[in-house]
Amino acid sequence: MTTIEDVTLRVLDALNASGTPHMLVGSFSSNLYGIPRSTKDADFVLELQGDLGRTFFASLGAGFEIDPQLKFETNTGTFKQELRFQGTPFTVELFRLSDDSFDQERYRRRLPARLFGRQAWVPTAEDVIVMKVRWCRPKDREDVRNVLTVQRGKLDWAYIEQWCRQHGTLALLEEIRRTVPDI
Repeated sequence: MTTIEDVTLRVLDALNASGTPHMLVGSFSSNLYGIPRSTKDADFVLELQGDLGRTFFASLGAGFEIDPQLKFETNTGTFKQELRFQGTPFTVELFRLSDDSFDQERYRRRLPARLFGRQAWVPTAEDVIVMKVRWCRPKDREDVRNVLTVQRGKLDWAYIEQWCRQHGTLALLEEIRRTVPDI
């Protein structure tokens, strides 16, 4: 049985083999810093000037259905390409790094991490919080709570508050922060 971890690793291996600079975001990054939850997708931010190259697609291997059309993502204000793994509900979204100042900064601050025995790049815990507050879907609010709970005392609050203030989400951050249990 193919799992979302298997699918994510295949994409990660193909990105690494093709030399495509990337960052794993979304639920995988919030799971890294918080309380893990299940997911049916993997989200990557890619630093690309053109299209994904032949090496990426050759390294990806069989079983993927690739939507050739770039789509505009309203939550992030970026373009993305979707991959589906045949016979599963799993989706991989490949977001293009945008010119948005926060998108640029979180990408610049990304950190190396070991994920299922592979090298990956991930955002900082602070950047996960800022982005999830910015998206503000119900699952994002819960992810923020979980990261705040696990990372308590380790976060750069000045950095988080600066970006939330800039995005107009500081009140929402404080609302979520008040619901974090003391443990």
